[in-house]
Amino acid sequence: MSSETLDRGLVLDAVRVTEAAAIAAWGLVGRGDEKAADQAAVDAMRTALNEQAIDGEIVIGEGERDEAPMLYIGEKVGTGKGPGIDIALDPLEGTTLTAKAMANALAVMAWAPKGTLLNAPDTYMDKIACGPGYPEGVIDLDKTPAENAQAMADAKGVDVTAITVCVLDRPRHAEIIASLRSVGARVYLITDGDVAGVINTAEPDTGVDLYIGQGGAPEGVLACAALKCVGGQFQGRLVFRNADEKARAARVGITDFDRKYSLNDIVRADAIFAMTGVTDGAMLEGVTFHGDSVHTHSLVMNSSTRTVREVRMKRPL
Repeated sequence: MSSETLDRGLVLDAVRVTEAAAIAAWGLVGRGDEKAADQAAVDAMRTALNEQAIDGEIVIGEGERDEAPMLYIGEKVGTGKGPGIDIALDPLEGTTLTAKAMANALAVMAWAPKGTLLNAPDTYMDKIACGPGYPEGVIDLDKTPAENAQAMADAKGVDVTAITVCVLDRPRHAEIIASLRSVGARVYLITDGDVAGVINTAEPDTGVDLYIGQGGAPEGVLACAALKCVGGQFQGRLVFRNADEKARAARVGITDFDRKYSLNDIVRADAIFAMTGVTDGAMLEGVTFHGDSVHTHSLVMNSSTRTVREVRMKRPL
């Protein structure tokens, strides 16, 4: 897939898919039904994908085939006529956020040439990420959170108390939070949505310098696709809680269970990343309806050209 194809042929097609999922999910905002909101987004995203002139395959999706009736790992989507595409997606990142009408719910998706996205199993992943503009290796998953915060402070030429670290608010992160606060770093806790959490590191307006924590491995692939487009660093290591999770990893070709992955190990070629706001958030406005039209706010990124397009769509109902 050439850079020209990525830019001109697929970029806006990708954002149309996330727009469809976001609009569908919006109908369930605040209604307390996470499963219904997710299903609405899945249905709309699958329909939109199948309209695209691509030979697509889901590599990060709703689960394995026996667990998900659609957008499952290995499912073929698109018309079949067009470039071969690996697809990573989360039709509704933030099902709880949507059900409770909270901020930062998103529809997200990444496209890359066939065979270039890590087919990550549905396990946890230890993650650390930062935005662009820092020396390679400034962050290291094997260092303590406090050491990484200090390294970021040194790279920025500021005191560590000026560093803000985004962390998912989970009991499993108590030691991470304590380590960061022990050196005076500011901890920005989020309730859900670690794809957005990682992307926050690349958006200066958010004030987030680092992301540290353990979250879903599929979400790690999506976040890496976004960072690939705008610059930044990422390291991740899969976390296996039992033999079944290791067996899942083996089925997708993963044999080194202790490997530390870099951004370019996870996304091995140019990528497109698209996201559309479902509810208002730090980076995007949510879906709104005005009179007889629907409005969406999206970002679509292309790593081959390092472009980020802000897309505002208005469509008659």
